[in-house]
This record gives sequence, C-alpha cells and structure tokens, in this order.
Amino acid sequence: MIKQFLSLEWKSFFRSASFKTNLALKILMIFGAVIMVFYFLLLGVGAYFLIKQYFKTDPIEIINKILIFYLVADLVLRYFLQKMPIVNIKPLLYLPIKKDTVINFGIGKTVLSFFNILHAFFFVPFSIVLVIKGQHDAVQVIGWHLAIMALIYCNNFINIFINSKDTIFYSVLTLILVLGALSYYNIFDITQYTAPVFESFYNRPYLALVPITLAFALYKLAFKHFKANFYLDAGLAKKEVTGETDNMNWLNRFGHVSVFLKNDIKLIKRNNRSKTTVLMSVMFLFYGLLFFTGAVKAYDGPFWRIFAGIFVSGGFLFSFGQFVPSWDSAYYSLLMSQNIRYRSYLESKWYLMVIATLASAVLGTFYLYFGWQAYAAVLAGAIYNIGVNSHIVLWGGAYIKTPIDLTSNKKAFGDKKAFNVKTLLLTIPKLLLPMLIYALGHFMQGELLGFAFVIIFGLLGFLFKNKVFAKIERVYKTEKYKTIASYKQTN
Repeated sequence: MIKQFLSLEWKSFFRSASFKTNLALKILMIFGAVIMVFYFLLLGVGAYFLIKQYFKTDPIEIINKILIFYLVADLVLRYFLQKMPIVNIKPLLYLPIKKDTVINFGIGKTVLSFFNILHAFFFVPFSIVLVIKGQHDAVQVIGWHLAIMALIYCNNFINIFINSKDTIFYSVLTLILVLGALSYYNIFDITQYTAPVFESFYNRPYLALVPITLAFALYKLAFKHFKANFYLDAGLAKKEVTGETDNMNWLNRFGHVSVFLKNDIKLIKRNNRSKTTVLMSVMFLFYGLLFFTGAVKAYDGPFWRIFAGIFVSGGFLFSFGQFVPSWDSAYYSLLMSQNIRYRSYLESKWYLMVIATLASAVLGTFYLYFGWQAYAAVLAGAIYNIGVNSHIVLWGGAYIKTPIDLTSNKKAFGDKKAFNVKTLLLTIPKLLLPMLIYALGHFMQGELLGFAFVIIFGLLGFLFKNKVFAKIERVYKTEKYKTIASYKQTN
C-alpha cells in the first residue's frame, strides 16, 4: 500500500499543471540542499576547533548552553517552511484502505523530512570529533547525540500540532523572545537551567531514553490527532462563523474603487492568512534595526541604508502586493464574469498598498533616533515604493498564479508557484535599482543627492501612473484565462 501512495505522489508531481515550475524549483531546492549540507558538515567538523580556540573551554559545554536557542530556532523555521503531512485523503475515504495506513504514511513523510536529516550532518561529525580529538567517552557522546536527535524529532511532531493552532505558536514565540531579551540584557539567563539538562544526557547516557520516549509519545499523539479528524464531516468540514455587517460608508469617497476596497478590507479583517500578512508587515518595520544600529557589520554602509528603507516602508506592499490577484482566487472566476472595470480592481489594491506604505513611513519616525540619514532612507524608500514598486508588484502579480487558502497561515512567506523567470527578473528594479540610483547620487556629491535621486524616481513613477496602469491592465487581461485555469488546480 505504501508503494501505491508513493506512486500517487509521483503521478501528482508529473501531471500537475505547474510541472515545469515544480521541476525547476526542485532542481534549485536540491542545489540549495547540497550547499546547506556542505556548510553543516563543515561546521560540524570545525565547531570543535573554533570553540576550543576562541572560548578556551570544552566545546560540548558551549553547545549545551546554546542548544535551547538552536532547538527553538529549528521549531520556528519548521513552522514557516516545513510542509505538513498532506495527503489528498478525500478520494481515499471511499476506498477499502485502512485509516491507520494513510495516517502513518502522512506522518512518515515528515519523519524523512530534510529538516530532520540536515541536523545529522552537524551533530554526527561533531560527535566523531569529540571522541577522536576531545578524547570524550564514546558511550557518553553516543547517548548525548541520540538525545539531541530525539529532541529534534520532538520538534518535528510538535510542529504538526502548532501548525493547526496558530495561537499556540505565537504565544510560545512571544515567551521565547521575552526570555531571549532578558538573557541578552543579563536580567535572566535561561541557559543556566537548560544547559544542565543537556549536560545530563552526556553525564548519564541512559537518560537519552527520556527524549526518545517523548518523541515516540508525540508520534502517537500526532497519530491520534489526525485519526480524530479523519472524516469528511469532521476535520474536513468548513468552520462556521457568525457574519458581521460593516458597510464602511467612509470609503465611498473613492468612487467606483470603493466597492473593491471594502471587499479587500473585509478580506483582511476576516481571514487568518491576511491577518498574518498584516502582522508580517508590522515586523518589517523593525528590519532597519539590523542596518541602522550597527548590529551587523556587513550591513554597515550607506548603500545598505536605502535597501533597509525599502523594506521598512514596504512590508505590506511586498507581502500583500506580490499575491494580487491570488487573494481573490477562491472567487476569481465569478469576479471575472461580472461587468467590472479591471482598472478599478487593480487601483483598489494599489490604494491599499499606498495607504499601508504611508502608515509605515509615519510609524518609522523612531528611526530619527539613529540619525537623520536613517529616517531619510525610510522616507525615500517609501516614496520609491509608492511610485515604482507598487506598480512592479502589481505587474509581477499577473504571473504569480498561486491560489491562496485564506483560512490557513501556511506559505505566508511565499509559494513554489510564485517562482518563475518573469517574477525573478522583476525583483531587480524592486531592490537593486534603488540602490544603484542612490549610489549614482552618492558618488556624484554625497548621500543627500543619493536620497534625492531615489525620491525623484519615485515621483516620476507616480507622475506616469496612468500610462503604467494601462500597460499593467493589458498584462492582466492577457493572463486572465491562464490565471483562472491555474486557480482551479488542486494539486
């Protein structure tokens, strides 16, 4: 039966309408995976010697101290990036197949995930070096190694639960951020309590049975969780919510665009995915702290300021705008069958992005604390985003035919169908062009002229808005039927 499931997965991949995109992405993913494996191997072998050289202490003590942050970072990355055990179970429910078999296959896919295997490329060579060079007891190192790998698999199964309970994830993430800040400012160091736990796995190898048992128990809980919702009228049923009426008459001042604006605002207020997008755009406001505070020396330069300014003011523009018209994928066919102006539809999205960009520019005034250059970069970036990038993300959206599940937060950072050559080329004027424009002014006279050039380009884009929108509208009309067909794909 497992062989049949693998055959179905294989056919689903090759028969998908986005097969060419999937194949290109798989090749890039394999290339990226090889690079990551190489770096983890290099770090696994070299970590012992680097720690020994710079900290003058037993490397395993340092690793035990930071392991709590390592595991938390792994869990956060899994939440946003790891694919969940998804099997198209609706057709399978009508067939004489045991539920246990389907569920075990789904969860088993996560066990063999690259997110689990990758860690072995660090801990295996590190453990070998500990035994050979550090002359640690082999039994103690093996017990410690098995315990850590079991905890990583615990993360794998925990991620299955928090993916269905977003409130749990954000609560845990907030707690970890608070603890991390307290540790950074030497108020409360959580590693004083967690490091001895990890050390006990080395000092008493038999304690590795505890995390191994915990991982097995979490597997069983994940199995029961899926089995309890393995019914068409239970886990697959649509959640019923009470509707609320809000006419939002204050938007009528925007004329024929107001209808679409009201629809977009209601979409943002009522759905998990759109709420997550708003949260992400707020987080972008603090992205500039990496550049303006000198926290990362590699970013300490005038050309990176405008790069940061683009992101600080354009969080909503990038996270929301890149998926136009995918936000309306659930009813796009119906929308396109109505007698509406495509221009009005696109302008409503543009107004939303402009309003959010202006709000980000106002909220970003706290960067004045780091000097006028910091806020000048944010302000110049906001004007460039309104005049140029708002048009580019709308243009790129015509080629990103990705249906969005508004009830889920998954793929909030992107989707494999969002990758293609056209969208990749469109990232150049969004990110690199403003840096080049700033560099031109900076080398001619100084940073003031560099900011002025970026602002001028933004104003020119705003001045030629009507002509640009006419071209974007033609692109959307050309891609209209391809987009409708793509939104009907379920695999």
